[in-house]
Amino acid sequence: MGYDFVELAGLYGQSPETVKQILDEVGINALSAHVPLVELMGDMEKVVSDYTEVIGCKFIVVPFLPDELRPKTEGFATVMEVLPKLGEVCNKHNATLLYHNHDFEFVKMDDGQYALDYMYATVPANLLQTELDCCWINVAGENPSEYIKKYAGRCPVVHLKDFYKEGKPANMYELIGEEDKKSDEAGEGVFEFRPVGHGMQDFPSILKASEESGAEYVVVEQDLSYNRTSLEAAKMSIDYLHSIGL
Repeated sequence: MGYDFVELAGLYGQSPETVKQILDEVGINALSAHVPLVELMGDMEKVVSDYTEVIGCKFIVVPFLPDELRPKTEGFATVMEVLPKLGEVCNKHNATLLYHNHDFEFVKMDDGQYALDYMYATVPANLLQTELDCCWINVAGENPSEYIKKYAGRCPVVHLKDFYKEGKPANMYELIGEEDKKSDEAGEGVFEFRPVGHGMQDFPSILKASEESGAEYVVVEQDLSYNRTSLEAAKMSIDYLHSIGL
């Protein structure tokens, strides 16, 4: 299809060695991996080592926060305490720690700034970089291109994700495996993820902002494929990116 690498989401029930063997057999490298924060907290050294030393990932990504660890909860203090420690472990293994946002990080903290900005303002850049997700930035009401520019020099990986949205749909978190979660302001509406270039996003602008801001990589992400297989959606996305010169 023309993809240069993959980003893992866990190990899919396999050992790190088996995942590496499969990647080698199909001839593609794992650039990065989404690893649940709770799993990382269990044994930082081993988990980071598995993904970096065994599989060869360059980036370790905190992908999502459960309800009890999100901004404006007591558990968020734990997140802020763990992230710099995790960043140090990643650095020791010649990897970089990234944080992947959804829309719930766009809640305002007591000082008036978004929780996402508070995280990056609090944890030094050498210990935490961004993996800005264009879909969720847009859903939160911000401009993805402008937000990428805001973190110029700190955005090595950008998530390209397309979607279609009408109204205030209630099913957004259901579509990423959180079946019992509803948006706080959910009402009537439609929401679905789509292959890159087949939804509402302005990807020429996003890619231009990514390049100008120093992004090294862009990653195609789609949580649910609907009436097509995951690989069909992946091909539609890469074909679109090739069509605009990427």
